[in-house]
Amino acid sequence: MNQADEAAVAKVLDAVAAGLHARDAAAVVAQFSPRAVTFDLAPPLTHGVDAAGLAAWIDTWEGPIDQTWRARTITLSGDLAVCHGLQMIRATTLQGGDHAEWWQRSTICLRRLDGVWKIIHEHSSVPFHMDGSFRAAIDLQP
Repeated sequence: MNQADEAAVAKVLDAVAAGLHARDAAAVVAQFSPRAVTFDLAPPLTHGVDAAGLAAWIDTWEGPIDQTWRARTITLSGDLAVCHGLQMIRATTLQGGDHAEWWQRSTICLRRLDGVWKIIHEHSSVPFHMDGSFRAAIDLQP
């Protein structure tokens, strides 16, 4: 594995986390290819990359949004990289000031475009209870 490429991919992922922490939607979106497709937690089933939509979501939280990785794995093959692991999201709700945190599964695919690593696909998911309630299992711990 090329250590320089692995470090460059990690820098992109870390820039996303830094952008969320700073509440800077433009900084987050800058890490994505304009044609990226995301499978996020919220409907609809698929999203493009939309700075205005991300900014609107950021505005539902008070203060920084923290995203930290656990067991992050980066696999490289030429101009493609796949990253997967668990992410802890922590934030405070705007209404009521309640603390929210949950673990989610994340897979991110990157491609080197014109010499720069960009996210081309992101998939985040939270398991749900299979007991008929279909509630998100945000209480799980790794």
